[in-house]
Amino acid sequence: MLGKLYTSLVRGVPDIVFFLFFVIALDQGVEWLRHQALCPDWTEPVRQGSDFLVCPDAKMPLSTAPQWLHETYNFSLAVVTFAIVFGAFAANVLYGAMNAVPHAQLETAHAYGMSGRQTFWRVLVPQMWVYALPGLGNLWMILIKATPLLFLLGVRDIVYWARELGGSKTGVYEYPHGDWRIYYFLFLLVFYLAFTRVSEIVIERLTRSLSHGQATAAGEKLRRAA
Repeated sequence: MLGKLYTSLVRGVPDIVFFLFFVIALDQGVEWLRHQALCPDWTEPVRQGSDFLVCPDAKMPLSTAPQWLHETYNFSLAVVTFAIVFGAFAANVLYGAMNAVPHAQLETAHAYGMSGRQTFWRVLVPQMWVYALPGLGNLWMILIKATPLLFLLGVRDIVYWARELGGSKTGVYEYPHGDWRIYYFLFLLVFYLAFTRVSEIVIERLTRSLSHGQATAAGEKLRRAA
């Protein structure tokens, strides 16, 4: 029940809305817990209109922390957010793949004396991956293209640096060259296409490896080729 609620909730909300909301909520939740533990004598309300105010010791990270710690914290929030969003889609793919395995095979395994654990790991899981890999592969491709959303979470990704380094002048630096952003973005185009092609090759080989001996169309094709 909780799993279905989680997948339905996350899949029903646009990614950009979830990113903007969840990161703020998670950050404020961490600071609120630290505030309750480190500042028990604080008398002012934490929520003051649209402002969220905690004691200085509860800030995460502290204002005196080095810059790398701030960047690591923002990157950790981004990783958790991506994991929650794409984990919901991956969970739905795995659930459908498990249901695609013929139930008669599971009953046969039980009839031969296999326990529930043995049936799960020796019969269900090996066949489940064959059905799940196409959907998981599509999710991986979408995840690659969604990495520029890291900029919304305060993480300076490769697209951010292509725009900054390719320009002739930014808010901080002024470069001795013209506007080279078209070349930087052209390099990003080639990079993403190459990364996608490598991913397709890896997924194709995984599918071929997992299809050996399986009662699927891919497994039958491999048997005929042998």
